[in-house]
Amino acid sequence: MKKSMLKKYAALIAGIGVNVQKGQEVFISAGLDQPEFVGMVTEACYKLGASRVVVDFDWQPLMKLHMKYASLKVLGELTGYQKARWEHYVAKIPCRIYLDSEDPDGLKGINQQKMLKAKQMIYPLIKGYRDELENKYQWCIAAVPGAAWAKKIFPGLTVHQATEKLWEAILATSRVTDDPIAAWKAHNASLASRCAYLNALGIDKLHYTSANGTDFTVGMIPEAEFKGGGDTSLQGIFFNPNIPTEECFISPKRGEAEGLVVSTMPLSREGQLIEDFSIRFHEGKAVEWHAKKNEQLLTNIITADEGAAYLGECALVPYDSPIRSSGLLFYNTLFDENAACHLALGMGFADTIRGFESKSLEECRKLGINDSMVHVDFMIGSEDLNIDAITRGGETVPVFRGGNWAF
Repeated sequence: MKKSMLKKYAALIAGIGVNVQKGQEVFISAGLDQPEFVGMVTEACYKLGASRVVVDFDWQPLMKLHMKYASLKVLGELTGYQKARWEHYVAKIPCRIYLDSEDPDGLKGINQQKMLKAKQMIYPLIKGYRDELENKYQWCIAAVPGAAWAKKIFPGLTVHQATEKLWEAILATSRVTDDPIAAWKAHNASLASRCAYLNALGIDKLHYTSANGTDFTVGMIPEAEFKGGGDTSLQGIFFNPNIPTEECFISPKRGEAEGLVVSTMPLSREGQLIEDFSIRFHEGKAVEWHAKKNEQLLTNIITADEGAAYLGECALVPYDSPIRSSGLLFYNTLFDENAACHLALGMGFADTIRGFESKSLEECRKLGINDSMVHVDFMIGSEDLNIDAITRGGETVPVFRGGNWAF
């Protein structure tokens, strides 16, 4: 891939993604797959005035070794240096960049129960820090090709050819054009106009139906609003948390979801794929679920904690989105969630509450925002998905017809 295009992408992540401000620190998490590009992002952050850029590299085989050999006690404890880093995050509020390149099957065979238990042990130790940081910092998830991920999507090509094809797909769907900054400003404006229309309807419930068996109704929080594209932190800084993004999303009301939803794409989770699954909800909670592949991993998600069985997000994405139109199944939630309507189990977004800036996190949760240690998106959009909005005034307004916007 031409370095000129990669530098544009790096500048997009630093400038439009996290929108680094002069004097801010930046923490980058990345795999070992594209170190040269990580360098480009680091340089782009410094050029915007970052005071310090810290890069943390990870590698899936190391995670498997930790899970195999380290004791559960060790895996579930918060060490002094880890605690010091969380305290540093709270004090400095740095930007966070996550560059995803993981192999969708890279953690196959890992001890799932041990990993879940370790997360359940450590989450209460970091929850206070996470709550303290909620909505205060800029963050961005973007992607770079990993060799195994590229071969998963393009199995008939050589590693080099597959990596190049994946670069092309990432850059195209991330709107890395001749002028990506202008492209993203226009895209954010388009998503904002969609959200404005939805918010003006006064939606009480959304009803989803599809020929695959999806028949599902979910309630809305009266004080909540749809959001899409960029967001503004409590520090007043505009940023784009996902590159790419095609969704208009909202956090539904905890406890108000009824019916069956059927997945339309595999879910990549913890380096493994959950395929062909469905979830039934009653009184807002997942009460029954089945999967043809990796059902135990789906169970681990839904039972991770008390809030994991409830919904944290409803996202509307047209079937003809650029990612779906690419014809590729990415086996990566960042992309696949932007190719189809999706729901998310677990944590909701407090910043979808109007006036959240003047409310505490606890006040937002009392209104119906779900709380959990997990937030897991899964795709339910299809070519024949219909969605109706039932308004607080009793009207039924078409939102989706045949998988696409009805307005």
